Formats: sequence, C-alpha cells, structure tokens
Amino acid sequence: MRDVLFLLADLWMILAGYFCGWLFIHRYGNYLLGLEWMVVATSGTNFLLWSLAGARSDSVLYDVAYFLDAFSRSVGITLILVLGLMRVTHRYKPSLGVDIGAFALAIAGGLFLRSFHGADLHTDRAAFWVAVFYVVVNLLTTVFLAYFALRLWKAGARWLAIWTGLVTAAGTTIAVTYDFFPLPFDDANRTIFYTAALATWGTQGFVYFRAYRALHAHNAALDASPARAAGTPA
Repeated sequence: MRDVLFLLADLWMILAGYFCGWLFIHRYGNYLLGLEWMVVATSGTNFLLWSLAGARSDSVLYDVAYFLDAFSRSVGITLILVLGLMRVTHRYKPSLGVDIGAFALAIAGGLFLRSFHGADLHTDRAAFWVAVFYVVVNLLTTVFLAYFALRLWKAGARWLAIWTGLVTAAGTTIAVTYDFFPLPFDDANRTIFYTAALATWGTQGFVYFRAYRALHAHNAALDASPARAAGTPA
C-alpha cells in the first residue's frame, strides 16, 4: 500500500508539472515558471524510473535525481518562482538575460550542492550549512508567497488565497523536515516522507498555477476597466 501511494503521489507531481508548465509557456509566455514546473516534473519522472529500477546508488539516475533536487531547492522553487510570480504581482517581465541567468545559477547550484546530499549533518559541517541554506531560502520564499496569497485575497480569489497559504505551509514543513527531522516511524527508504513530499510539491504546482491565472485575469480586468482606459488611477 505504501508503494502504491508513493507511485500515485509521484505521478500526480509529474502530471501537474508537465501540464501546468506547458500552460505557463503556451498561454502566458512565462518561461521561468513553465520550465521550472517541467524541471520538477522531470525530477519526478527520473525519481520514478530510479525507484522502479531498484533505487541503486550506483545508477546514473541517482546522480540525476539529486542534481534536480538541488536545482529546485536552491534556486528553482525559490528565486525562479518569485521572479515568475512577480509578473502578476508587480507586472515585472524579466529579460531573456535574466531568464538565462536564473537557470544558469540554478544549474550551477544543482551541480555544486548535489554532492552534499546524504552526508551526516552531525559530522559534516559543510553539509549542515547546506541544509540550513535550503531551509532559509525556503522561508524567504514563503514570505513572498504570503504576500502573493494576500494579493489573491484582495483580488477576491479568497479560496485560492487560502489554498495558497495551506500548500505553502505544507511545503515549508516538508523543507524543514527533509534534512533535520526524519520521521521515526518511516522505513529505510523514507517512503512515507517522499510520498508526502511528492504529493505536496504536485499540489503546490497546481495551486500556484491556478493562483497565477486568477491574478492574471484580475490584472487584465483592471487594464480593461473604463477608469484605467481613460487614464484615471484605479
């Protein structure tokens, strides 16, 4: 039963990532969020294949898994997420150079930080501070997401604001638990934790897409209002 739930959670994250990522690009031209959502989905696909292949640590899929994990935890679902959402919160459209620079930074972060995965945080000080870094950047992103939820609330999308708050809180819980608080009742492969993490990350991807869509529509309605068209402050 645990394995079935794990597979379902992973499939949910894969589907949400690819589908919402494609919509971000095709419908809104938001390559930052679209590509990052697809990176998350690719990470889920790789994780699924690795698990089905026996979850061997000497597999190339193992190295890819922790590169993609470090990619998103360091820059992807932090800086790239914030820059992408600022398109509807601040009408900020980053240049191509910013897009490329953000992903180049994420790639560099993934390549460097993946080597610290699995180290003993009690004996490896560098790995300990890397784990702290992951939590800090997640908490900083959470502050922005709280603002994002407030914008949704003020725009009248109150259920989406509530869901955004809930999935953000769940994501932060996963981020803190990931390295520092392993579940004592979990198995050696951390099946329960990863099931909860995959389900949470998939739901975050889906909810943030719906929230983005709501704020985009709200901004479009403001732009089309007679007061804005006449040049009167809304």
